[in-house]
Amino acid sequence: MDSEPQYIDAPTTASAAFLVLVINPGDQALETIRAVVGSTADLIKDIRGRANGETFTANVGIGHRVWQTLTGKPEPKELTAFREIKGAKHTAISTPGDLLYHIRAASADLIVEFEKILLEAFGDAVTAVDDVAGFRYFDGRDLLEFVDGTANPDGLDLPAAALVGDEDPDHAGGSYVVVQKYLHNLAAWRAQTAETQEAIIGRTKFDNVELADASEGQKSHKTLCTIIDEQGEHDILRDNMPFAVPGRGEYGTYFIGYSRHLWVIEKMLERMFIGDPPPLHDRILDYSTAVSGATFFVPPRQFLANLAD
Repeated sequence: MDSEPQYIDAPTTASAAFLVLVINPGDQALETIRAVVGSTADLIKDIRGRANGETFTANVGIGHRVWQTLTGKPEPKELTAFREIKGAKHTAISTPGDLLYHIRAASADLIVEFEKILLEAFGDAVTAVDDVAGFRYFDGRDLLEFVDGTANPDGLDLPAAALVGDEDPDHAGGSYVVVQKYLHNLAAWRAQTAETQEAIIGRTKFDNVELADASEGQKSHKTLCTIIDEQGEHDILRDNMPFAVPGRGEYGTYFIGYSRHLWVIEKMLERMFIGDPPPLHDRILDYSTAVSGATFFVPPRQFLANLAD
C-alpha cells in the first residue's frame, strides 16, 4: 500500500486543469501546506461524492525547490528543477512551480469546486502562478487539428513507463512529471499545406496514420520524441489538453508527461529544441512557443497522507 500510486493512469477526460503553485515564505505556510496536501485524498472523496458518478481525479506533484523542507525526506534520485534548453532558434524556458495539481473530470464544475475549496484551505500560504483549464477537442485532437497522445503506452507497458520501480525503492510508485504551456500561431500554421503539416508532425491529419521516419536530415515531431537506445524504446505517458481564450486570440496545448525516468522527457525536449542533428529543431516549434516549464515528482498516495501527521 505504501507504493500505491496516485491517479497517474486515469483516463483522459472532457475537462482538466493544471494548477501550479509557489509556496510563500514562512514556517506557518509550510505547516498549512503539509496539512492541506496531506488531506488531498479526503477532498477528492468529497468532490466525488457530489459528482453523481462522474469521473474525478487529482494528482499532486512536488517540486525540487521545496521537497526537503516540505517533506523532510530524501529526494527522488532524478528530481531537479526544470532545466532550460536553449536551441539555435527556440528555448524551452524554466518557470517557477513548487506544487502541481493535475485535475481531471467529466465536467468543469467539479474542477472549479475542487480548486475553490483547495485554494481557500491554502489561504495565503501559496501563490498561484498558473491555472489552465483544458478541454477535449473533438476526437482527442490538439488545436493544430492532429490527434494527440497516440503513442501512449497501455496495459502492462503503462506502469513500466510511468512509475518508479526498484531502482529507487524509497519512491517506488511515484512518477516524474514535466509540464509546459505552448501557445500556437494558428494563422501561420493554417497557412501551411496539409502535406507540410503532416511532414512536421509525422502522421496523417485525417486518419492519424504514422508516416515513415526520416533516416537522416530533418526529422518529424513524432521521430524526435521517440527515444530509443540499447535497452529499447522508452515511453512516457502524455495527457496533453488543448486550452483557449478566443477573445484574447490565445490558443494552445498544455503538455504534461509522466515518466519513470526524468531523463527520458529531458532527452525528448533536447531533441526538439536543439535538434537531431543540431540545429534541425522540431519544426512544430516554429508555430508553437513554450511559455512555461516546470518539473515535479508525484509521490505515492501514502506519502502524501503522511505529510499531515
